[in-house]
Amino acid sequence: MKKLIITGLLAITTAAWAQTEVKVEDAWVRGTVATQKATGAFMRLTPSANARLVAAESPVAGVVEIHEMAMVNDVMRMRQIPGLDLAAGRTMELKPGGYHVMLMDLKQQLKGGESVPITLVFEDDARKRFTQQITAPVTALGGGNAPMPMNHGGHRH
Repeated sequence: MKKLIITGLLAITTAAWAQTEVKVEDAWVRGTVATQKATGAFMRLTPSANARLVAAESPVAGVVEIHEMAMVNDVMRMRQIPGLDLAAGRTMELKPGGYHVMLMDLKQQLKGGESVPITLVFEDDARKRFTQQITAPVTALGGGNAPMPMNHGGHRH
């Protein structure tokens, strides 16, 4: 009985120490023109356990938000969302025309061939926050990964 209790406690302790990991693939940032103050970052996220993307930061932007683009009454609308739920083992694609990380109040032009450091902030099921550092290459304007312009319409930046 004593062995069973010790084994159970070890299993619980090991599970508590196990941290959710999020695999980040094909991250990229759309390049900008000199006067442009906002752009999007895109990637695929696959968590090892249920998680939620709750924030992001980057030294190239004064403001970084998680956004959703969706069709509302035949009009493409973009809005900030408080977080993005990620299901264990399922890939969530952040892409033009859908969910993305919005980099606003840019401090400089982002040119093709450069890289942008981004810190992604996640929460696990226990609401414990953890971060992941990525470096996303900038795709030149008109590049292959940038099929759709980011039209922000009346969205205030």
